[in-house]
Amino acid sequence: MTSSRPLRRLFAVLAALSCAIPFQLAPAGARGGPSATLLGVGDRDAGMPALAAGNSHNPKNGIKWSDVPKRHWARAAIDYVGATNDWMRDDPPGEDGRYPFRPDDLESRVLFARSAVRAFASDEATDPSITFPDLPTTDPFYQYANVAVKLGWMTTGADGSFLPNEPVTTRLAHRSLVVAVGLGDLAKGLDAIHTRNGTTFSVPPDFGTLLIGMRIGLRYNHGDESLDVGPDSPLTRAEAAWSLYRAATMPSWMYDELAAYATITLPNLGPAKLRIAQFGIDYVGYPYVYGGEWYEPSPAGYCCGSQPVGGFDCSGVTWWVMKMAENGWDNVPPREYVGWPLAERSSADMASKGATVKFEDVRAGDLMFYDGDGNGTVDHVDVYIGSGWAIDSSSSLGGVTILNVADGWYRDHFVHARRIIAVPPKA
Repeated sequence: MTSSRPLRRLFAVLAALSCAIPFQLAPAGARGGPSATLLGVGDRDAGMPALAAGNSHNPKNGIKWSDVPKRHWARAAIDYVGATNDWMRDDPPGEDGRYPFRPDDLESRVLFARSAVRAFASDEATDPSITFPDLPTTDPFYQYANVAVKLGWMTTGADGSFLPNEPVTTRLAHRSLVVAVGLGDLAKGLDAIHTRNGTTFSVPPDFGTLLIGMRIGLRYNHGDESLDVGPDSPLTRAEAAWSLYRAATMPSWMYDELAAYATITLPNLGPAKLRIAQFGIDYVGYPYVYGGEWYEPSPAGYCCGSQPVGGFDCSGVTWWVMKMAENGWDNVPPREYVGWPLAERSSADMASKGATVKFEDVRAGDLMFYDGDGNGTVDHVDVYIGSGWAIDSSSSLGGVTILNVADGWYRDHFVHARRIIAVPPKA
């Protein structure tokens, strides 16, 4: 059975205007994306300080690029990982002395292993017991693959192959870098997400490191959303450079900021709300897409606009998780439950309907509304799943995550909640 797309694409794009953009770390010198200050509605009164993740004026060591324009979206990152440092300086200079970076080529697993080890474990000894049938010990890249596997940053194929020439994916890059910067235990907490009575959830591979990677800004949120990468997208060298740059410039306080993930526990949930939480977990890591409410690109010839990649804005992911089929919109399958009536598409319109619920009275399944810029108008929404946690899609974090909304920016900007679950949805 093929899922139908909604015939509301233009309305969905307009609705994206209402999605707030909470806290994000932003690099100096980045163009076409985040600025060096806190962004959007969260830029003036977020609870966290504005931060530049790197310095575009770091010494370049005389390195000039032959194929990276000064206004390239990843220029600051490329300069940092390839000029200031030699981690991704992978090619010799040309006759004119300038170096190629090949920003649009796919980054291979073996090159990524080398750059990550150079950045975070340059003095780590190899483990001679780790060998690969497709990468001889005499190969100059063997030492980097060995260390990456030894430290648990990367894994091998079923037969022990390293697959050196396969492209690195978002999921793999996040795994490698989150563990490399010392946040692996937080990711393990997410992988073990459960309710108080011990009910566990089925989490995708590397779920915890994917989510933590988004929280520390390893994914770039493109203005041209056709460039946005999903969890299993192969990464270009520019995308890999961005991720490595953000990991290497992560602030020292980030571990404390994210520490609650290590013991994430939801309240005891009934069958309907367990399905909500599980469905949200399944789509963590999907990119933020302006006006997006679907997990795949819109089909060719779609009448009402275009969604170039699968992904969601704030009210779009709320629809995806909560809305029942109506007016041509139906996501069953892939969703296994019908959902609840939710005709409104924008966060402001959603907030204008139904009885309001105070923060202290919220329950799993409630819609949570926020006024990010303090102008009295709701501009962001997410889905509460209990114990302070919510399923959220924000441009500042690059897409769908699970966030703690009990304090910080979210608590400060909370307006009210809305309860749309009256009875359990039909199976």
